[in-house]
Amino acid sequence: MTRLAVFKQVDLTRAIKGAKNGGMTVDRVEIDPSGRIVLSALREQPTPENDLDKWLKSHAG
Repeated sequence: MTRLAVFKQVDLTRAIKGAKNGGMTVDRVEIDPSGRIVLSALREQPTPENDLDKWLKSHAG
């Protein structure tokens, strides 16, 4: 027996477009059995400075 989807492709498309228009970088999409759509944002991690980076900053003209 085929089960009807509780969300439509257009719902997912609208959610992703809305998030992108708001400046979010979508990393992951989850859809639970009730049809709730959850978007997770990509978190950019700052690159840690190493000793060379620190030295270059201190000697920059």
